[in-house]
Amino acid sequence: MVGLFAASAMVLLYFGFNFLKGIDFFSSTSRYYAIYENVDNLAVSNPVQVSGFAVGRVSRIKIMPNKQHTVLVEIDIDSDIKLGDSTKAILDSELLGSKYILLSIGDVKEPLKAGDTIYSEVAKGMFDVLTETAEPVASNVQSTLRKFNLVIENLTRNSQRLDSIFASLQKTPILLNRTLINANDKIDLVSTSFNEVATNLNSSLAELKPTLKNFAVLSDSLKYLQLNKTIAKTQQTLTSLNETLTKLKKGDNTMSKLMTEDTLYVNLNKLMKSMDSLVTHINRYPKHYTSPLGKSHKKVERDRRREEEKKKAAAATPKK
Repeated sequence: MVGLFAASAMVLLYFGFNFLKGIDFFSSTSRYYAIYENVDNLAVSNPVQVSGFAVGRVSRIKIMPNKQHTVLVEIDIDSDIKLGDSTKAILDSELLGSKYILLSIGDVKEPLKAGDTIYSEVAKGMFDVLTETAEPVASNVQSTLRKFNLVIENLTRNSQRLDSIFASLQKTPILLNRTLINANDKIDLVSTSFNEVATNLNSSLAELKPTLKNFAVLSDSLKYLQLNKTIAKTQQTLTSLNETLTKLKKGDNTMSKLMTEDTLYVNLNKLMKSMDSLVTHINRYPKHYTSPLGKSHKKVERDRRREEEKKKAAAATPKK
């Protein structure tokens, strides 16, 4: 009786312990395998989940020395869960550090059979995520520090330049004061010379004033004398002109007769006509005047008549 009770207690303890591990003796399971390079403290009986729901457990973990010491993980999954060729067994961890396997089933095009190997993958831990997130931040910080160092170096250089500029500026007032002192001395000399020149000029002008007055009086006298002479000559010219016009008006002289009578004009006109006829005759009959003894008046008249008859005959002859 005691033995039976002890045996029953042992059986109940075994089933209870396995039940606490997640082993369900009343449901059918399918066994699959996954290979990892590092299981990161994964233990037997750790759960296998799909969408956060436990559908199986890790039943066995074995290291394989012949395959670069990779780890073979055996998992038992409820037979109702259908896996395919795109399913992945992702090794993940909770916030407190306990490990589990998360199944990402995906599209089931070709279903897996019990005993097949599932694609394995290790989820990134919080430290890895923080590391990946911190890397760009760290690079940005490094670039910022480099830029800050460049700014500091530039400020150092600029401060050195400013120091040199300030040193030069400190010398500038001294040079400016020297320049102003020299300029003041030169201005004093120039003003003194200008005062002397102005004094001499005033004295010279004072001495020239009587001379200028005398010159003005002399020029006025000369102008007055020249104007009187010009007026006297003009009056004499006008008197002579009046006398000449008076004589011309009287008519008792040759000039007045030439102006009032046309006899001279008529005689001159006749003379010009005679001279013109003489020149014309000489041009036509030069032999009358160039022969040794010349020709008589009768011969001249005869030659004229012959010339006139020739002209008449020529005029009467009809033209062909």
